[in-house]
Amino acid sequence: MRGTSRSSLAAVAGRWEPVAVAAGADALTLADELFAFVDALDSSGSLRRILADPSAEPDAKAGVVSRLLERADPRTVAVVTDLVQARWSDDRDLADAAERLGVDAALTAAESAGQLDTVGDELFEIVRALAGQREVRRTLHDTTVPGPARASLVDAILGGRATPATRVIARRAAAAPRGRRFVVQLGDAMDLIAERRNRRVATVTVAAPLDGLQRDRLSGLLATALGRRVELNVVVDPTVVGGLRVQSGPDVIDATVLARLADARRRLAS
Repeated sequence: MRGTSRSSLAAVAGRWEPVAVAAGADALTLADELFAFVDALDSSGSLRRILADPSAEPDAKAGVVSRLLERADPRTVAVVTDLVQARWSDDRDLADAAERLGVDAALTAAESAGQLDTVGDELFEIVRALAGQREVRRTLHDTTVPGPARASLVDAILGGRATPATRVIARRAAAAPRGRRFVVQLGDAMDLIAERRNRRVATVTVAAPLDGLQRDRLSGLLATALGRRVELNVVVDPTVVGGLRVQSGPDVIDATVLARLADARRRLAS
């Protein structure tokens, strides 16, 4: 998102947070309704443009929202009305903002139940379990496979053991990828969890497990580089061969042997 959209999202999110907190477990329902609104925007470019148009009358846009969400919780209607009356650099940013608020609502429900850390651990376990499952990852991103079928695949992966918020977030990531890969979406959710803890999550892919000293040294180096405390999630992938790959949000540090070999091949070919 560009500056205007980022500012609008921050303002609406600030007003939304206490509403979601007060909703408690019901925030999961609000999340599902926000995701349904996103689906409506994604399925209709004209609707998205109308609701994101800064020149349109606010009351007219509020009327469209009321009709569109006539069966939704009043709290969902209120936050969507707030969203459409904000200014957006691009009409697609409106849908992205609603998606973000939906994930925020699910995480708020988890936090109110004392399960935020558990959700973070469960999301990471899903990512780690998929590390060597290329075909499964491909299926979860394959839009020729119906969304409900991809969500059912997530249910099979979870095996009925996950918290409600984890199920909502993971199923949504599979059912509506919106151009993003499943694992990337889970990583984004883990970053939001880290923000709630005032730290960043860094996923480190290595060829062999790190010992305690190595983890501490790497955490310190990344904290200095990223400007805040870092929580490490370590994925062991023997195909890495050597070195490591670190991803924290949009920041990627790839120092694996394979990456260096790939770089060497590119240099030879140029």
